[in-house]
Amino acid sequence: MKFMNHMFDANKNHTRSSGCKDDSGHRDSRGNKIRFRSVSTFGIALILAAAMFLAGCTGSNPKELSGEAEGGDKVIKIGMVGPLTGDYATYGVSVRNGVQTAIDEINAEGGINGYTLKLIAEDSKGQSTEAANAVQKLIDQDKVTAIVGAVLSGETATVAPIAQDSGVLMVTPSSTAPGLTDVGDYIFRNVITDDAQAQQMAEYAVTQLGLNKFAVIYANNDYGVALKDNFIAKAQELGATIVGVESYLDGDEDFRAQLTKIGNGAEALYVAGYYTEAAKIAQQARRQGIEARLLGADGFYSEKLVELGGDAVEGSVFTAGFYSGDTSEAVQAFVSNYKQKYSQEPDMFAANAYDTMKIVAQALAKAGNDRAALKDEMFNIKDFPGVTGNTSFDANGEAVKDVVFLRVENGTFVRAD
Repeated sequence: MKFMNHMFDANKNHTRSSGCKDDSGHRDSRGNKIRFRSVSTFGIALILAAAMFLAGCTGSNPKELSGEAEGGDKVIKIGMVGPLTGDYATYGVSVRNGVQTAIDEINAEGGINGYTLKLIAEDSKGQSTEAANAVQKLIDQDKVTAIVGAVLSGETATVAPIAQDSGVLMVTPSSTAPGLTDVGDYIFRNVITDDAQAQQMAEYAVTQLGLNKFAVIYANNDYGVALKDNFIAKAQELGATIVGVESYLDGDEDFRAQLTKIGNGAEALYVAGYYTEAAKIAQQARRQGIEARLLGADGFYSEKLVELGGDAVEGSVFTAGFYSGDTSEAVQAFVSNYKQKYSQEPDMFAANAYDTMKIVAQALAKAGNDRAALKDEMFNIKDFPGVTGNTSFDANGEAVKDVVFLRVENGTFVRAD
């Protein structure tokens, strides 16, 4: 997933062809003009420029990889970056655990072409500056072959150009902001985008749930705005009415003013944000007598939603890319193994990260420990049978996979479709 200060409005783009000079064309490695979707994140551009300057404006040689560890073992290093501490640690920890679960299974089966996989996880603390420093370290010092991450969309928007410039494969299992893979051909995404899930939720709500009047309350960041815009556009296209739209900031705790403005005219309230705020919004809505059904996106998918929201989130429906209750043998084997290792049920972030690592491993088996060849092999992935369903990648590095609708029922998540 996520967050949020997503795409950057850079005036100077650090590329291999331009050194550190101004590249007014803003074109990615595919020759396409990069489409920046937000002008609210100018600060990220400055962060990125600073990170590149500190790195000496020198990319990392794709062939400059370490295949040896202490003791002479042949090792392929895999990087991971995301929030392992801080407000959004639940997402980063899930991603790290999902990657580690996959690596443990791969190593137990003999590794890859005689190589053992080793995970090097770095804590971004949910901050783009920390993420940039972490990725630069993974590339320049640790010499990783690939990176699973970043976790939050704002982080990925910041660090993707660093990975692209260095010729290092980066696959985010959770960043959902539109346009992230436009940075270049080393950047992939194995998660459903904000626009896709918001549009499908609107269609599901109108055609399957029979709802026609919606209010929207959204986080005023790129994640929330993308969800809000696409949900509203699709709902209106289907003939539904939007009776109110309100925003909030990350970390807000009091939503009474927004809910008062929304009132009781809506049949459903679409919360375009994360479980922390969504749980509080649900509770405060109930206290104000608002009975609208709660709808959301993949930011809801955490056991914390129910822990924090209690009865107020009962019956809520949201989009996701994974369901731990799926009865398939592969899903249940993954869930069982994960619970045994970490004493908790895997969420969508863990599952996407697990599949992402398995996909990268399949590509590594064919490409060898070579960054450029690995990137090329990723485009050949078709219908990979993972625990999040079959996954393919299109020509832009975007995952092609299905959306799952989940509902809170008796304090647990069940399939809504």
